[in-house]
Amino acid sequence: MIGTPIPAFSLLDDQGATVTNATLMGQWVVIYAYPKDTTPGCTTEACDFRDNWARVQALGAKVYGISRDNAKSHTNFIAKQSLPFSLLSDPETTLLKALGAFGKKVMYGKEMEGIIRSTFLIDPKGIIRHVWPKVSVKGHVEEVLTTLKKLQG
Repeated sequence: MIGTPIPAFSLLDDQGATVTNATLMGQWVVIYAYPKDTTPGCTTEACDFRDNWARVQALGAKVYGISRDNAKSHTNFIAKQSLPFSLLSDPETTLLKALGAFGKKVMYGKEMEGIIRSTFLIDPKGIIRHVWPKVSVKGHVEEVLTTLKKLQG
């Protein structure tokens, strides 16, 4: 997956605007997949990106969160947490599956199918440059920013 183009996709963001792989071209992009709006771990991760927003912008990057939640849920989550970035809705799990961020996982000792918390770093040409396949929320944003800075040279 690293070194390959991000899969072709067309999804709606929280404002109902269409975001495609072509939209991402020309800048560094962080796409982080998370299970559900307003849940504790997902809120912590989103707020960590928010709290480091100045650093994200200083590196010229754009951030998108992606889950199965609909635009209304995303809009409420963004408003409640004052998130400065867009959230993508992938109810059919098209991009999530293509990225390997949807599948079997174990939660509370039970095997189930769902979104696997993952993050993808995409360069300005649309190439995946780094993948975190099973994210642990604590300290993750710092890791993403450090890796982004390194890759930018």
